[in-house]
Amino acid sequence: MFPASWIWGTAVILCCVSWFLLGRRRRRQGEPPLENGFLPYLGCALKFGANPLEFLKEKQKKHGHIFTCHVAGKYIHFLTDPFSYHALMRQGKHLDWKKFHFATSAKAFGHGSIDPAEGNTTENFHQTFIRTLQGNALDALIEAMMENLQYVMLQSRAPKLQSNTWVTEGLYTFCCQVMFESGFLTLFGKEFNSNNDKNLSSKQETERAHILNALENFKEFDKIFPALVAGLPIHLFKSAHSAREKLGEALLHKNLLKRDNLSELVTLRMFLNDTLSTFDDMEKAKTHVAVLWASQANTIPATFWTLFYLLKSPEAMKAATKEVQSVLESAEESISSDGKHISLNRKQLDNMPILDSIIKEAMRLSSASMTFRVAKEDFTLHLENDFYNIRKDDVVALYPQLLHFDPEIYADPLTFKYDRFLNEKGEEKTDFYRSGRKLKYYYMPFGTGIAKCPGRLFAVHEIKQFLALIFSYFEIELVDSNVKCPSLDQSRAGLGILQPSNDIDFRYRLKCL
Repeated sequence: MFPASWIWGTAVILCCVSWFLLGRRRRRQGEPPLENGFLPYLGCALKFGANPLEFLKEKQKKHGHIFTCHVAGKYIHFLTDPFSYHALMRQGKHLDWKKFHFATSAKAFGHGSIDPAEGNTTENFHQTFIRTLQGNALDALIEAMMENLQYVMLQSRAPKLQSNTWVTEGLYTFCCQVMFESGFLTLFGKEFNSNNDKNLSSKQETERAHILNALENFKEFDKIFPALVAGLPIHLFKSAHSAREKLGEALLHKNLLKRDNLSELVTLRMFLNDTLSTFDDMEKAKTHVAVLWASQANTIPATFWTLFYLLKSPEAMKAATKEVQSVLESAEESISSDGKHISLNRKQLDNMPILDSIIKEAMRLSSASMTFRVAKEDFTLHLENDFYNIRKDDVVALYPQLLHFDPEIYADPLTFKYDRFLNEKGEEKTDFYRSGRKLKYYYMPFGTGIAKCPGRLFAVHEIKQFLALIFSYFEIELVDSNVKCPSLDQSRAGLGILQPSNDIDFRYRLKCL
């Protein structure tokens, strides 16, 4: 008799051999070069996940500007030539940008499908976000965020702040707490009413405790988000599953109705959930969890990287501080000891080209977003000089980090240069070249085309507000001025702005007014 382990081992080997001989995809005539990988189902997933940028550079060198990789059961065609990016945008007839995003949202957040074709809702989510995050609606968000940032920095954190006393903290931890608490209050309002409330202080403390508890649940859920996108069920992650459910409970409509100053985004989403969907109460709440995650998951690390690079670059810090002071003086805004808050509107924030350049440069160095389109049918993808056959349900993807780190486009691409996105006049620079040709696509942390992040304008304004207030109210410095730049956490590649692999200590104190 053979031991059971031999029998099982032989069975596994036979299955792998059978997959290798029969189950591996074969490249057809007219299709891009194919990389199947050696692992059933996973294909190239482990190598890609370890370092996507280096993996794609290697395949680009081997195959050229387009190639196909088998990754976790999907066949992904990577376009690496920026002059061919427009080919992806003009193929709306054959490529679906919604399918991947809708499926990912349902898997990760646990609500039913938000694809109107599935019958659960008739809401056009993308139009909802554009309507409530851009145009006139953006002005109200900016005003609320300005007020909430100052409340969080100066009142909510007051126990830590004593005149002329340095507070030492992790920079990422600080950015995370300030941006999450301020953003939460801006989108989801406040539990307390500040008008003539004798117990206001107590209610504010209770409110802050609830939001910080939501932050801990957010972080626990966010840790396993890449695994959920990859298709793993959340039930494998007990604590993250519990955290997601708690976030959902906090954002149930019955609880949101108890809050003041809900944003237009959340108010409209509640109305459309109630009138256009068949979702149950928890599913409705989980669509709000998706909004919460989208508003925080990339803005927090983007804020960290921007402030970190400023602290590491005295020249950039000097230029940024000078610009903020100039805008404040023009707006006749100043710091006072009577508790009056600074107010900067959208037009004034838009008049900060140096901060714009700094934020862009920080995001260029830390962004690893990916643009996906799913083939609706077999079709031929026409590029600038070639054409390739694409099969139904295959994915066509762009990985802009290849673009952002291209030394032909960005000289010395791994170095932070605060004025990289400024021209000779000190205005926004839009002329970038490769092989002597001007590029249409050169900066893509927010994606591109119709699926471009609808909240991108608010995100950039949030970071500008954060920096303007930090410069105005605090003295700040790194504990170790020679500290090395933390590496990027590659586990989140494809999802947006990468988090640092470790936190960096800094210290701050209130300026003497």
